[in-house]
Parts: sequence; C-alpha cells; structure tokens
Amino acid sequence: MEFKFSEANNKNIKDILGKYPVKKAAVMPVLYLAQEQNGYISNEVMLEISNVLEMTPEDVLGVVTFYTMYHQSPVGKNHIQVCTNVSCMLRGGYEIYDTVREKLGISNGQVTQDMKFSLEEVECMGSCGTAPMIAVNEDYYENLTKEQVINILESLK
Repeated sequence: MEFKFSEANNKNIKDILGKYPVKKAAVMPVLYLAQEQNGYISNEVMLEISNVLEMTPEDVLGVVTFYTMYHQSPVGKNHIQVCTNVSCMLRGGYEIYDTVREKLGISNGQVTQDMKFSLEEVECMGSCGTAPMIAVNEDYYENLTKEQVINILESLK
C-alpha cells in the first residue's frame, strides 16, 4: 500500500523545511506529521519520507526505532505508555502497569478489539521526580495511585 502525503501536509512539510538548514534535519517533525496522517509509521511511510527528505530509508528507520513516540504498527485511539524504569518501578510502576493491563485485557504492544486503547511498557519518560507516571497520547499523568489510573481509564471510555 503506497503512502503519499496529503496536499495540506505537503504544504506543512514546506513550512517545516524552512526551519532547518538541511532537509535531513527535519526528519522528526516530518515523521510526526506522517504518523498523524497515517496512524503509524509503516515501511511505505518511511520510504516516502526518505524520498522527500533525500535521506536513506535506513536513516529514517534509525530515528523511528530510537524514539518511543513513533509507532510501527497501529495503536489505539488512547495509546497508554506506562513507565517501569527505576524511579517508577520503585514507586509502583509495575502495579500501575498491571492495573492497566488487567483493566483493558491487553498486554504490552496490544490493542483492544475496538481500537480504543493500546498499551506499551516504556523506559524512562523523564518524570522521575513525579513517579509513577503514564502517558495517554500526549498527556502525562504523574504521582499516580492504582485508583487514579482506574479513574483515568474510565474517563477515556
């Protein structure tokens, strides 16, 4: 399945490129734009980005696989990332992860059948002083308890 940027996103890419000295430097915002359009970063998306930015597909893949914000498979409407790194782990990160997993009936990397939720266990998300934490799409929830997580999940249904 071929991927092409929409006309509106081609205009957005021109605006983005104007902010960088070389095309390759715009890879992160262009990836994010592509993910918004397509829902995730497929091989076809990476190939189109490599063409647009005049870089190798391998260089695009390197960025996609390094950062947790880019998804290589479809995610739910509410993509939930649970940090289980040291600070979060010591303050209940695994209890939070298990609560989300049990409440949604899915495991790491899975999506609910209705495509409303997906779950990802992640390494440090930079919120060590306010652990444990989760991210739902772009929103961070910090200093969490199991009860707060249940309330967050209920509010998203």
